[in-house]
Amino acid sequence: QVQLVESGGGLVQAGDSLRLSCAASGRTFDNYVMAWFRQAPGKEREIVVAITWRSGSWSLYVDSVKGRFSISRDNAKNTVYLQMNSLKPEDTAVYYCAARKTGDTTYDYWGQGTQVTVSS
Repeated sequence: QVQLVESGGGLVQAGDSLRLSCAASGRTFDNYVMAWFRQAPGKEREIVVAITWRSGSWSLYVDSVKGRFSISRDNAKNTVYLQMNSLKPEDTAVYYCAARKTGDTTYDYWGQGTQVTVSS
């Protein structure tokens, strides 16, 4: 059974950095795409960034985080990270880790989410 467990959220000030972790278990993820989504209060959930586990290549999907956010994975720890720098109040959201099989369009596995709050 696939499990994704996020950690690392918290309350920070504008300009600070945070690194979120997503510990993945239950199978090997070589043929998976891992992603970070976020949902701000009153807004729809949006995909922020995704990484192909096997190759390590990744893409950002939100213009406002370009140059500030990045994703990486640690094969030995089966963990995906979201590095967030120069945080802004508009980055405040619940951040979710998700996984889908390479070639699929639907993310089948989700973590419980971790709250990130950025104060001005």
